[in-house]
Amino acid sequence: MSSTSPRRAYSLIPAGQQHPRVQRTGRYTPTSTQHPARMLPALAAHLIAAYSNPGDVVLDPMCGIGTTLVEAAHLGRRSLGVDLESRWISLTRANLRLAAQQGAAGTGRCFRGDARHLEQLIPPAYHGRIGLLLTSPPYGQATHGSITLAPGQGVHKTDYRYSDSPANLANGDLDGLLDGLAAVFRSAHRLLSPGGILALAVRPFRHHGTLVDLPGALVDLADETGLHLHARTAALLAAIHPDGALTSRATFFAQHNIRVARGAGHPLHLIAHEDILLLRTPTRPD
Repeated sequence: MSSTSPRRAYSLIPAGQQHPRVQRTGRYTPTSTQHPARMLPALAAHLIAAYSNPGDVVLDPMCGIGTTLVEAAHLGRRSLGVDLESRWISLTRANLRLAAQQGAAGTGRCFRGDARHLEQLIPPAYHGRIGLLLTSPPYGQATHGSITLAPGQGVHKTDYRYSDSPANLANGDLDGLLDGLAAVFRSAHRLLSPGGILALAVRPFRHHGTLVDLPGALVDLADETGLHLHARTAALLAAIHPDGALTSRATFFAQHNIRVARGAGHPLHLIAHEDILLLRTPTRPD
């Protein structure tokens, strides 16, 4: 674009300018693809840069492969992560080692355990000192996973489950997920510094053909647990071209589900964004 060309202003977070595979190649270990749902590195980096300062502590209570921790490390933050599954903790640690080898100035630590018991998992020295809690809860597994193509055998779906454990919030119903997140919200009051930010990347999803407004449910849950809605925006899961055209970054399964629905006469549209909910603790502790 020349210096005389008009510049476009966007109110969305452009998290999909690069394909997710390009965002992760060389920055994360190849085995990181085994996790069914990974936060986009560009989105994590944007939120960490916008809502924390170098040297701050950033926490992800459901850290998966450690995207929040890795991007925080590259931005000079200290980070903490929690995950219920030992295989994801191992991947997070491998990705943090890779970040250190690449010269990341920040550090990261992760702990295995249930996010519903954060205060018992996070060392007391960090209580009340965490500046940003950033996570994406597990939901909408119908659009997760990887595909393999075998000649004459069609498409095979792999790596679409977080785990087989009934304790994992991903394997329960919506009420169980909300109960688990309520526990995280309550812990935020004691783990975050006064006025600290809890950032959630979450989107509506379809379950048996019904659209579930998970972002709206979490806004209500925040109010019930004493958190304030500081701001709400959206991350675009698409590339924005200079002419305003979009290239979707939706997964194969998300696109497939829309094609099937339309073939059955249901005029559904692809969900190409994530809601970003920015919740805040009171500036003074109760």
